[in-house]
Amino acid sequence: MPGPARRPRRRLTQPREQVLAAAMATIAAEGLERLTMAGLGREVGMSSGHILYYFGTKDALLLQTLQWSEEQLGAERRAALSRRVPARERLDALVDLYLPQGHRDPRWTLWLEVWNRSRSADDETRERQLELELAWHRDLVALLVEGVSKGEFRPVDAERLATRTRALLDGFGSQLVVGLPGTDREEVRGHVREFLDEALSAPRK
Repeated sequence: MPGPARRPRRRLTQPREQVLAAAMATIAAEGLERLTMAGLGREVGMSSGHILYYFGTKDALLLQTLQWSEEQLGAERRAALSRRVPARERLDALVDLYLPQGHRDPRWTLWLEVWNRSRSADDETRERQLELELAWHRDLVALLVEGVSKGEFRPVDAERLATRTRALLDGFGSQLVVGLPGTDREEVRGHVREFLDEALSAPRK
């Protein structure tokens, strides 16, 4: 990714965390359109030039904010998936974590912006974005494989079903976060549950 020369991580950690937390808080409270380098600088007591020193460009800042957000959510996802409950219950928990909470959800607002900007991004940036998406994909595949192996789910192609499930969640999630009239989170969860029921119902004995 284009930008300033890499700095030692020790010098980046604290200012980086402050800026990323402030960026996420601004998006949550005021929306992405109000996120500026100058505004972030005022929030964390830095100049906009100082922030650019750490991140290089606004595109880089947005992607790193998304990475930071996904790290936080990833910890929640791992905790949910490690619970000693049926695979289907954990699958429903993963779906709940994946979907936006509602209109203008800050994490999903960031995702939409990063997806939009990726059209003109370099290969390294796209690879970093893909890795964030694959973290969800790998966990979903592993859970489907586990459910099949324990007889909770009928035999399925886990990779194929995970890809289709994520596409369904991305489509519904985009509608929720932009506030498409008539789109309700509980209704979306119902559609997803129905899809997964049809795909995974264990064969009758």
